[in-house]
Amino acid sequence: MRVIAGEAKGRRLKSPRGAETRPTSDKVKEALFSILGSRVVDARMLDLFAGTGAIGIEALSRGAARVDFVESDRAIADILEKNLAACGFQGRAEIHRTDAFRFLKQSRGPYDLIFADPPYHAWQLKKLLPAVERGAMISPGGLLIVEHFRRIALPNPIGTLQAVRSYEYGDTVLTLYHGERSK
Repeated sequence: MRVIAGEAKGRRLKSPRGAETRPTSDKVKEALFSILGSRVVDARMLDLFAGTGAIGIEALSRGAARVDFVESDRAIADILEKNLAACGFQGRAEIHRTDAFRFLKQSRGPYDLIFADPPYHAWQLKKLLPAVERGAMISPGGLLIVEHFRRIALPNPIGTLQAVRSYEYGDTVLTLYHGERSK
């Protein structure tokens, strides 16, 4: 696992041994940032179920202003902390060592970009999407990007969130939701 582009390009990121985590592949990560383009620059981002932080670190490398990482597994959050330090991004990031649903109840938004990559269980997605919408976590015109298993259909709309497009990469799907635009 490595940073693909930007100021930390080529930096290798640490990851835990074993199959506990399911990191986003470089192919999907590259496609995601191609889709996001310049939206990343100066964005305030939330990386839910952050794991080792590969997505949020990539965003920081490409010019995001700030990323909040949410990871409940202490050992993996320690690896994330080491990855941020290795890339020199500690000053533009904060790690929240808590459950994603508990974090969303604290309403720290709004964010310009939210990336959510929960374990591939339908019940977590059914709970997660309304929690993001209820908490007004997305800034007007912001994006929620959900990485999920191809066989899980996501609801549309979810309150003020409207699915605008899905991209398939094998069994992995990225579904993008727009936040309500300011009037």
